[in-house]
Amino acid sequence: MKKKALITGITGQDGSYLTEFLLSKGYEVHGLIRRVALEDPEHRLWRIKGLLDRIVVHPGSLESYASVFNTVEKAKPDECYHLAAQSFVSYSFEDEFSTFNTNINGTLHLLSAIKERAPECKFYFAGSSEMFGLAKKTPQDENTPFHPRSPYGISKVAGFYIAQNYREAHNVFACNGMFFNHESPHRGFEFVTRKISTGVAKIKLGLAEELKLGNLEAKRDWGYAPDFVEAMWLMLQQDEPDDYVIATGEVHSVREFAEAAFDYVGLNWRNYVVKDEKYYRPAEVYVLCGDYTKAKKKLGWEPKVKFTDLVKIMVEADLRLFQGKTSP
Repeated sequence: MKKKALITGITGQDGSYLTEFLLSKGYEVHGLIRRVALEDPEHRLWRIKGLLDRIVVHPGSLESYASVFNTVEKAKPDECYHLAAQSFVSYSFEDEFSTFNTNINGTLHLLSAIKERAPECKFYFAGSSEMFGLAKKTPQDENTPFHPRSPYGISKVAGFYIAQNYREAHNVFACNGMFFNHESPHRGFEFVTRKISTGVAKIKLGLAEELKLGNLEAKRDWGYAPDFVEAMWLMLQQDEPDDYVIATGEVHSVREFAEAAFDYVGLNWRNYVVKDEKYYRPAEVYVLCGDYTKAKKKLGWEPKVKFTDLVKIMVEADLRLFQGKTSP
């Protein structure tokens, strides 16, 4: 009998790669999708449009407990991957209320529904390196205290503790993944890595003349999204639930990312990058680097794609996109 998985955020970067991964494993995949996305599939479902005939779609909203409850009731999942969130950090400063409502209440609604209607379901919560924020030590591991520096980071800390509480108080098999930045051609266009890869592609093809970026010295631990979604699945295959840092253990600056992207197409980044302070965060996080030792030891997981290869994959994909050889 096929295992059933419910994915929230199925239309996003991680959701799309996880869907492909689970289908390859023979799962029956269910996805919670906002009605507005179903009404505008060309723009909002582009990452999974080739998979729609192979999955079960449930229209609904994480902000409505009744909606979430009914979805869990219908799907009766064996595994639930909670990836949906307002995940753009800069936007969370502009509208912290909707960020908290979606990210915190959505997690609570989902765990409550699982407890009531699918108590044997294994649950994965998508945490973030932004939970560590202004960390007192580098690299960060599972024992590093949280110090979030954005409404988004705060909402993820809350979700982490909600999942942990359901594990301890209600015996729900709940795992937290503290994922460091992971990128791909499925990344949203508003994120800095995709902004760089699309900007470089446009400049190389003569479609743009400059690339505006914010803090060039902000440093992140950047991995490849398809590598990271496998870690989610591995967590839910264990005998006991636990929390894991998933990262590459390497740190690179925004400047290095831009330099590598321009180098790949034979251009000097200094001739095209313009610093623009409007892209700076109100409270910046300068260095985030993860220690994935626990995941390697317990899950047998480690990243496969290196930094320079990640940059190459993204720039190549956007060159094809703007040459009209692919569609987003």
